[in-house]
Amino acid sequence: MMVRVRRVYDPPEPGADGVRVLVDRLWPRGLSKAAAAVDQWPKAVTPSGELRTWFHGGGGSAQEFRARYEAELAEPEAAAELARLRTLAEAGPLTLLTAVKDPAASHAAILAGLLSG
Repeated sequence: MMVRVRRVYDPPEPGADGVRVLVDRLWPRGLSKAAAAVDQWPKAVTPSGELRTWFHGGGGSAQEFRARYEAELAEPEAAAELARLRTLAEAGPLTLLTAVKDPAASHAAILAGLLSG
């Protein structure tokens, strides 16, 4: 199973990306849908607005963010979407896309770990 995390602003890599999934709640600024080449945008697996506001407002640590995000992903709608994404990843490459500057230290990396594990 191959799950990658990349910035949505980086050019697509057709031979390696497989299914491209945007995992941000908001559409990335200044990026056209054609340039993004996003195949799916399942908002059920994105961090809630409340969680994003709490974390970016200095509300807590990365560990606490992870715990809260994983709790959101355990909710029925998110869990069903997570299972669907896991099935996609088992069938071929899956690339999680995010607009954050450091994807390896973001919610997308947490999600990739859950999908891979």
